[in-house]
Amino acid sequence: MYERKIPLNLNCGLDLIGEVLYGKWKIRLLWFINEGYQRPSELQRKIPDASRRVLNIQLKELEGHDLVTKKIYPVVPPKVEYALTDFGKTLIPVISVLGKWGDENEERLRSLILKDS
Repeated sequence: MYERKIPLNLNCGLDLIGEVLYGKWKIRLLWFINEGYQRPSELQRKIPDASRRVLNIQLKELEGHDLVTKKIYPVVPPKVEYALTDFGKTLIPVISVLGKWGDENEERLRSLILKDS
């Protein structure tokens, strides 16, 4: 069984958010599911740089944190769809504000990121 090397630090809201949203693709996954992309293959097309395995792991974590639900239809081949929970929908305005901030500061952020690489 997996044992954490570093104990969880959940002393404030930022620690909690970091624990729930930590992962390169989680915010994008939430955004795209909110936009109506519900099937794993659709999400893979929207985020082509992510491997299917990583997307599945992060979707499972989002499901475990009650941000998305997974519905499996009993057909062959299996059909899977993801949807935001009511709790997950409360994150969309926050993600929207973060995206807007990124858009408004795009040049500066881009130059800082490229400078460090």
